[in-house]
Amino acid sequence: MTVEFRNTGGSPARSGTVTFATHIIGALGVDWATITSSQPLPAPIGAGSTRSKTYTVCVESWRVPLGMRVETQDVSAVWE
Repeated sequence: MTVEFRNTGGSPARSGTVTFATHIIGALGVDWATITSSQPLPAPIGAGSTRSKTYTVCVESWRVPLGMRVETQDVSAVWE
């Protein structure tokens, strides 16, 4: 999954964390579980600049029974 980070502030983002919320979806569309995982932010991100990074988001196979699927629906970032 490729995420674009845009620093709209006046100072560089020197560190931070990006968190992914991956949903386990049943065959009928029911959201059975949400698994979160975190990775470091691609820092530094200069003031007023944009930076992209590609992440691999994985879920253990035992969490996804036959007939279900995974969707990473939410991404959030916290930086300093």
